[in-house]
Amino acid sequence: MSVLLQFTRFKSFTIWDVKRNLSSLIYSDYEIVTLGNYIQEEKIKVKPFEYPNDDFKILGVSNKIGLFDNEIKKGKDINQAYKIVKDGFLAFNPYRINVGSIGLKTNEQKNNLISPAYVVFSCKKELLPEYLFLIFKTEIFNKIIRANTKGSVRQNLSYDILESLKIPLPKVETQKKLIQEYKNRLDLANMQKKQANKKEKEIEEYLYKELGIEIIKNNKNQNLLNFVRFKNFDRWDTQSNSFNLNQIKSKFEFIKVRKIIENSQYGLSEKANLNTNDIPMLRMNNIINGELDISSLKYIKFSKKLDNYILKENDVLFNRTNSKELVGKSAVFKLDGTYSFASYLIKIKLNFDVIEPNYFVQIINSFIGRKQIDAISRQITGQVNINAEELKNFVIPNPPLEVQNKIANHILKIKDEIKELKQQSIKNKTLALKEFEKRIFNDT
Repeated sequence: MSVLLQFTRFKSFTIWDVKRNLSSLIYSDYEIVTLGNYIQEEKIKVKPFEYPNDDFKILGVSNKIGLFDNEIKKGKDINQAYKIVKDGFLAFNPYRINVGSIGLKTNEQKNNLISPAYVVFSCKKELLPEYLFLIFKTEIFNKIIRANTKGSVRQNLSYDILESLKIPLPKVETQKKLIQEYKNRLDLANMQKKQANKKEKEIEEYLYKELGIEIIKNNKNQNLLNFVRFKNFDRWDTQSNSFNLNQIKSKFEFIKVRKIIENSQYGLSEKANLNTNDIPMLRMNNIINGELDISSLKYIKFSKKLDNYILKENDVLFNRTNSKELVGKSAVFKLDGTYSFASYLIKIKLNFDVIEPNYFVQIINSFIGRKQIDAISRQITGQVNINAEELKNFVIPNPPLEVQNKIANHILKIKDEIKELKQQSIKNKTLALKEFEKRIFNDT
């Protein structure tokens, strides 16, 4: 039976606000304590400007990674005293703590100073800093923090309000056990991520083996002057002709992409919307790791014109405009339902009697395609561009269809394994904190 009426001393409240004080009610199997009894604000500072030629190592705080080594500045470039942050100290941005901008200083961070705008504090021996840091990352404690920030324009959590907050506090040995359980789950997530990265490298190794690829390195006896026919070049410039087939050998013949394409088409330039009743339009951000990701979609109103821009199974989408690293990424369309595609994509219809679409995409996304993409891509206002004609002049190894199918199927299998490992890694990373939170807090 819960108590509906409680009497509390007025002097116990830092802020007299029903919303804040109700939100601060927490339940746990462990003792609930006031945080201020177990932490201490750290205000020791240095004055870099008094040492103008010395280097000072500055920390930053991110809501994703916590404390990080931000920059090194000369004393003459710093016009205020900076706070010292020692190992085991915590620091947070009082104006961004509501989005998780707090960090724990460990020996991984080599820098040790932070802007005086940050709140820096340490923990007393009964409270382990790592345990408190995990408390700050829980959903329940984040709600408490958001309810206790103040300010009409910029929400702020001052140190005196922080001191008034309550947390569950088990014995130190239990804190250590909870931290270790969290780390064990996190270690599993990191191991799965590493396994996924290792398998991604296996794809390239497998292609080398199956295609008999050999990279011929430059040697002292190689001719420095080569003669080529002018008619063989579609663009006459050094960058676009830097891909040299003489440096790559394969047990299969290289052929130009134009010989295996039936037609190509640029996508729609109409503005998309968020109306889910309209036709989904795939954009460049929907191509991720050689596959179509529809977790973030935009839509376009149906019209007769749209008939020419509806994708069919085994159409290939090639991203013609993007950053230097992402331009050229490709995927095979296999989705159920009706989809159109945006102007930054090129739709390619292949001759299936000659080329298997999954094999084609694997090659374009591999080192073979990447080498040619890097050689041909042209800078346009911060992005790079490859047009359809340039794509048609790419070359790819052309093994028999049965070999293409074998390669494509094996790589798709590896990619499924990679996807599963990444999903498990994300799941375990999320579970690490959720399990910690469940052990610490009771819902009722």
